[in-house]
Amino acid sequence: MRRSMLILTPLLLAAGIASAADAPARKSGLWEITTNMSGPMPMAQTAQQCIDEKTDKLTEQGDMKEMEKHCSKNTVTRSGNKVISDSICKFDGTTATTHGEFTGDFGSNYRGDVKTTYNPPMHGMSGMQMSISAKWLGPCKPGMKPGDIIMQGMPGMPGGMKFNAADMQKQMMK
Repeated sequence: MRRSMLILTPLLLAAGIASAADAPARKSGLWEITTNMSGPMPMAQTAQQCIDEKTDKLTEQGDMKEMEKHCSKNTVTRSGNKVISDSICKFDGTTATTHGEFTGDFGSNYRGDVKTTYNPPMHGMSGMQMSISAKWLGPCKPGMKPGDIIMQGMPGMPGGMKFNAADMQKQMMK
């Protein structure tokens, strides 16, 4: 479960970054997001996310609300074709300092590198690095609604784990 949370947080961060800092909106439909995490717990993960403009904005609003609660710094800036994110957040008894750089057209693809350090170490980890790549695949699959995320290859979960990020955001905002 710890691995799931470590991978889920950057995935949601990447979705929020894609809609922040005047970046063009992601195209509605099915996105494939691949993450590769290095460090003491290396992991590769692919997820498919069904989005529309409303769910992307809801994710961004929810992320910003959580950031306001836990972060003393949260900046997102645009420099040319690059979106840069820096944050300092406290949770689980540690301070997480994160720097991310994202490039792409954000309408059909983007790529990012995220580096986080934890002080004191979180669950024995002093830091992690993650690369994220996202591409638009087309319309959402039958049976998927905007906000649905399917994470493939989760240990002990044949067929992956499915949840709705928009529903989770609505619950968190109450």
